[in-house]
Amino acid sequence: MEKVVLLYSGGLDTSIMIPWLKETYNCEVIAMCADLGQEDELSGLEEKAIKTGASKLYIERMTKEFITDYIYPTLKAGAVYEGSYLLGTSFARPLIAQRAVEIAHKEGATAVAHGATGKGNDQVRFELTVMALDPTLKIIAPWKDPLWKMHSREDCIAYADAHNIPIAQSKKRIYSEDRNIWHISHEGGMLESPWNEPTDDVYTLSNTIEKAPDTAEHVEVTFEKGIPVAVNGKALDPVALLKELNEIGAVHAIGHVDMVENRLVGIKSRGVYETPGGTILYFAHRELERLVLDRDTSHMKEMLAIRYAELVYNGQWFSTLRNSLDAFIDVTQQNVTGKVRMKLYKGNIVAAGSQAEKSLYLEDLASFTDTELYDQKDATGFIRLFGLPMKVNGLIERKFGK
Repeated sequence: MEKVVLLYSGGLDTSIMIPWLKETYNCEVIAMCADLGQEDELSGLEEKAIKTGASKLYIERMTKEFITDYIYPTLKAGAVYEGSYLLGTSFARPLIAQRAVEIAHKEGATAVAHGATGKGNDQVRFELTVMALDPTLKIIAPWKDPLWKMHSREDCIAYADAHNIPIAQSKKRIYSEDRNIWHISHEGGMLESPWNEPTDDVYTLSNTIEKAPDTAEHVEVTFEKGIPVAVNGKALDPVALLKELNEIGAVHAIGHVDMVENRLVGIKSRGVYETPGGTILYFAHRELERLVLDRDTSHMKEMLAIRYAELVYNGQWFSTLRNSLDAFIDVTQQNVTGKVRMKLYKGNIVAAGSQAEKSLYLEDLASFTDTELYDQKDATGFIRLFGLPMKVNGLIERKFGK
């Protein structure tokens, strides 16, 4: 009997997949649940998985690894997908699949199974990771399997009832949501129409703008080589630091994003995201980079950040290109050490001061006062040479007419 590692959440889909895999493939199912700081109640999950037919359940506590190995590289890159999405689900999936591959090796499994549908991005992220880390492992994706005969939530519930699988049915929250320590995403329900404004009950991590305090709050973040290490002067480990910023940002409705994005599979989808702490970190990191990066490096990094975000979004975390970009980014971060002060107010972040140990900003050079480093008369010759191609073009156009 072959062994299959199933990415397991305990929800409806993955719960029914345990007996379905056993019935369909005559295999032993080993379930794996990833704890990435989503604060779900995981007690009783092992008992449920075993009763449903799994031979065992791995509950993998990976929050710190998630932050240091996935969030921080993306933060240092300044990667944002389509100008708004801070990739909260995107960079979580490769870590989950990576751990599934490790468990498959440990257990001698021959396949990895997941519950992602054939219409979303997660199927790509899971499967590309497995392919990259162990191309000999088979991938089972029931929603795309011709032997899978369920095509709706009602079909899944009927299957669960027929197999005495306990499911938590709640109609209080009709949205499809994914949560970890970085963010929570909301899709589906009334959000499927881009014309519908999110109702207040959509937001579960943070205040709405209307409920945010009428008084601004200052927050200060300290970085060492691009990595956040302290909040308001207090040194914190990665998990505690992100939790602290999440709490502060949530109060002031920081990090709300409502966007229609382009999925890799060609579908446009509408998502509402809450990323309170992450939004603060991105803002602070960018402000600090303004002080220490030279113009050419800064502009090149901005262009590469777009490509980096696409790689992460498209599930290409373990690609040679993303790994190579990390080498460039790490060099750019050597001087990103300092602190940034921000003012938070009703969903907005306003810069309120920044300083860096190796800042390229020189006050006397930036002022209107003449200094030894800059002779204003030199600008005359510089502009003549810099503008010479445009001047020549203007002469030709003037001679022959436009």
